[in-house]
Amino acid sequence: MELSDLNNLDIKNVSQAPVGVKALLLAVLLIAIVALGYYLDWSDGMKGLEAARTEEQSLRETFSTKKRQAINYEAYKARYKETEQGLAAMVRQLPNKSEIDALLTDVNQAGVSRGLEFDLFKPEAEVFADFYATLPVTIKVNGGYHDLAHFASDVAKLPRIVTIHDINLAPATNGRLNMDASIRTYRYLDENELAAVKNKAKEEKK
Repeated sequence: MELSDLNNLDIKNVSQAPVGVKALLLAVLLIAIVALGYYLDWSDGMKGLEAARTEEQSLRETFSTKKRQAINYEAYKARYKETEQGLAAMVRQLPNKSEIDALLTDVNQAGVSRGLEFDLFKPEAEVFADFYATLPVTIKVNGGYHDLAHFASDVAKLPRIVTIHDINLAPATNGRLNMDASIRTYRYLDENELAAVKNKAKEEKK
């Protein structure tokens, strides 16, 4: 096929054109049809296929996650039960409202039994949380270094939860030390107090 064949091509008499020209025109027409088909139909189909592939990948990942959760369900269940038991054990260590006075007496006796002298033993206002209340007690005592250390150890060994915070030591007379500290004990709330805490939380959210 020569260039002159294309220059002399009469569109109205394509049937009379040389074989080479006819083949070229057929190839161009085929390419145009394919391009037009892709633009009109296949492009949307390709987009749909890509979306389907993305969704398939997401479903596979979701399935893998659910599968792992199903396999580990018994382990999660056992861990949850252990956590509940641990929380229940801690709650049992919290005194109720009627036991607080006895607990404070135990703390005081722990210091007296170690030869400490209390200059101040002052319970402060309770601080309420979700299901328990914190009772801070400000103390000022004096005694020997080892006696103060034993007192702190004795308090930690009490059957109820008692913690010591904000310890400040200063020298006193006769080789003794003054200790300022805050002792905190905790108690669980009764039903009326729990209801009051929940109502307060609801009011604060409004």
